[in-house]
Amino acid sequence: MTSEMNRRKFVQHSVLASAGAAMAVSAAVKPTTARADDPPPLASTPTVAADMPRGKIGDMEISRLLLGGNLLTHFTHSRDLKYVYSLAKHYNTENKILETLAVAEEHGINTVVVHNVPSIIALLQKHRQRGGKLQWITCTSHALAGGDLAKFAGEVETLVDAGTDALYISGVEADCMCGFKNGISAVNSAERSDKPKLDVLAQALDLAKAHGLPTGLGAHRLGAIQDCEKAGLEIDFYLKTFHHLNYPTADLKYDSSFCPDPAEEVVKFMQTVKKPWIAFKVMAAGAIPPQSAFEYAFAGGADFVLAGMFDFEIAEDARIVREVFPTVQRQRPLQA
Repeated sequence: MTSEMNRRKFVQHSVLASAGAAMAVSAAVKPTTARADDPPPLASTPTVAADMPRGKIGDMEISRLLLGGNLLTHFTHSRDLKYVYSLAKHYNTENKILETLAVAEEHGINTVVVHNVPSIIALLQKHRQRGGKLQWITCTSHALAGGDLAKFAGEVETLVDAGTDALYISGVEADCMCGFKNGISAVNSAERSDKPKLDVLAQALDLAKAHGLPTGLGAHRLGAIQDCEKAGLEIDFYLKTFHHLNYPTADLKYDSSFCPDPAEEVVKFMQTVKKPWIAFKVMAAGAIPPQSAFEYAFAGGADFVLAGMFDFEIAEDARIVREVFPTVQRQRPLQA
């Protein structure tokens, strides 16, 4: 027994001594040079946030990079990879979403764009209760797609009461009201399949604008914006899909392309539009790297880019916008 105890004490002392020595060596040795593949160190948070370029829509000062809401509401475009939707839902828990909102603010993103999903609206409110300052640009859950003005008005009132800072008619709603009902990735996506209902769209805009908030319109098809401009509808800003097609799945025709109009036509027409333009789906739902996507959008005339981001992507995407926006060559004058 005594011999066994002595052996046990010896082992314990040896382990403790080894651990102590390792800790001492670790504390004493400090790397003097960074590895070549290490990312550049981030500046302090206040500097990072202050350096984010901004523009204005009405009286709202908005960061040039906006946080998209699809990943937060777990609506994840993923081609035919069905598990990705569930993966996003399991990753973006309530706590992770709150953390994502905080990280976005730390890096100068001051506005989120999201649909009327009660669970995420509640989290946005909770973020504010914790001291968060994020502005919200919100739309209904496609209530207008079927022409239901009463439902649309009710959802708008809910969003206003919840604390939204601006409203917009979603791309699905505007497309439908302008007669574009074919699948967004279909070959005939840019063709009208129904008669436009601009009178209903005008009424919806009036209902939203009655609340005194900036009111915009989203669109996947350029024709929807052309209709609104021709009709002289009272719109404060546009959200329009805009991305290039230089990625392998661009012609998949299945949840893979979100800007069916030729890019040169979008660029040319938007040069005539004297209203702020938020470009969305700029990364084609993750198919295009952010550097390429943001440069393309700003060079094409967008005043802002909207990007869905997980928390770990925010720092890099914000850095890219800070560096790209001041230097990109663009023909369309800034409208915001």
